[in-house]
Amino acid sequence: MEYIQAPAASSQGNILCCTCGVPVPPNPANMCVACLRTEVDISEGIPKQVTVHFCKQCERYLQPPATWMHCALESRELLALCLKKLKSSMTKVRLIDAGFLWTEPHSKRIKMKLTIQKEVMNGAILQQVFVVEFVVQYQMCDDCHRVEAKDFWKAVVQVRQKTVHKKTFYYLEQLILKHKLHQNALNIKEIHDGIDFYYGSKQHAQKMVDFLQCTVPCRSKTSQRLISHDIHSNTYNYKSTFSAEIVPVCKDNVVCLPPRLAQSLGNMGQICVCVRVTSTIHLIDPRTLQIAEVDGNTYWRSPFNSLCSPRQLEEFIVMDIDVIKDQKLGAGAGMRSNKHTLAEVWVQKTSEMDTSQQYHCRTFLGHLLNIGDLVMGYDFANSNINDEYLNKMNPHHLPDVVLIKKSYDRSRRARRRNWKLQEMSRDREGMDTDDERQYQDFLEDLEEDEALRKNVNIYRDASKIPVESDTDDDGAPRISLMEMLEELSLTDATGGEGADMMTD
Repeated sequence: MEYIQAPAASSQGNILCCTCGVPVPPNPANMCVACLRTEVDISEGIPKQVTVHFCKQCERYLQPPATWMHCALESRELLALCLKKLKSSMTKVRLIDAGFLWTEPHSKRIKMKLTIQKEVMNGAILQQVFVVEFVVQYQMCDDCHRVEAKDFWKAVVQVRQKTVHKKTFYYLEQLILKHKLHQNALNIKEIHDGIDFYYGSKQHAQKMVDFLQCTVPCRSKTSQRLISHDIHSNTYNYKSTFSAEIVPVCKDNVVCLPPRLAQSLGNMGQICVCVRVTSTIHLIDPRTLQIAEVDGNTYWRSPFNSLCSPRQLEEFIVMDIDVIKDQKLGAGAGMRSNKHTLAEVWVQKTSEMDTSQQYHCRTFLGHLLNIGDLVMGYDFANSNINDEYLNKMNPHHLPDVVLIKKSYDRSRRARRRNWKLQEMSRDREGMDTDDERQYQDFLEDLEEDEALRKNVNIYRDASKIPVESDTDDDGAPRISLMEMLEELSLTDATGGEGADMMTD
């Protein structure tokens, strides 16, 4: 039997490098890799050091010619931005890989390792790895220039409310902070009866006006003034002004509704108390517990004013109280409040305790009041009020006293308050000495009204140290820890040294 021998495996022979004589596999250049790299540098023409512009104020990088974009360190966005800097010089090579090399965050250096290929010498493909260093240079962007100038603007939103109290403005400030609409403003200036927002573009101002119309009952007007006109390119430069007027009704105000409006709201009484102002005006009738909501369009068709200002609130003491149950409403009556209890009370002013003068009224605070409690209210019996609709009412239908809210020890509530709110940075002009008291009133309203604080970010105040008197419970409402947020700071994330690095 004869065996067939398998053909011998062919082995590729080596050639000698034409420069150094080292045996190498055959290649079109007939040279080893080391000699080929000495002869040809495929990274020639690619800069090894490039400048990248960075704005410290807004923390954005410049993407030529005039685009500024947010990029985190070692992110895909920053990688794409750096490669675009080298795109013009890498047209003759093929990019295989690109990645970052670690550098100190405060070194103002970004190092990138590139792997490229190029065909050299008779079709031989050479691959090379090298490092490109990007130097970060500070340059202020145009938007930050306008912010620093504080007098360059193209649109302004003027928010006004013709009231004494600023509760609605404090609530609006928290909504703006929560939705971060203040970030695009070049400057925020607070004046006597409102606040002005200055913007660098008309679109940002229009966005603020749309937000105001969705969050508070208001009406707006728009005007513009021609600044310059280029007759060659037919371009116009305008400055736009948006005026937003908020309804002049705040929380805890007593109002007298027009007869037709009161009838359309379910035949409720004309004398009502404003319990809340959000996107609508929430009203309650203290005689029947009927509730109604008035939006901005309805208000401006049938406007009404506040009868008393918060400065006219007086302190009463409850002498007797009788809860009213199963009260029947007339035909066509609207909804009744389930959160309040109707009661008849006899009260006496704390300033008239040496007399026997007492007042009888109905109130919606029956679920909160007990004999001996202090309550704040308006004295209509001894007040001179001029109002178009109030003067036409039957005097026998007017209440002697309208109770607004239960009174608690303000100093004790302030000591026990372990939370805080953020504030917008703004220029203040013509500030009243009464602002601090009004702000404390707003904080107390947040504690008492759960529905109001759902739209507000409340932060835990770590600087508040509990004291022994905090254990004394006087029945005042409080905000639970579940509703508070932790305020983030740089020292929490990176420690003291890291915070110094990021602020340099």
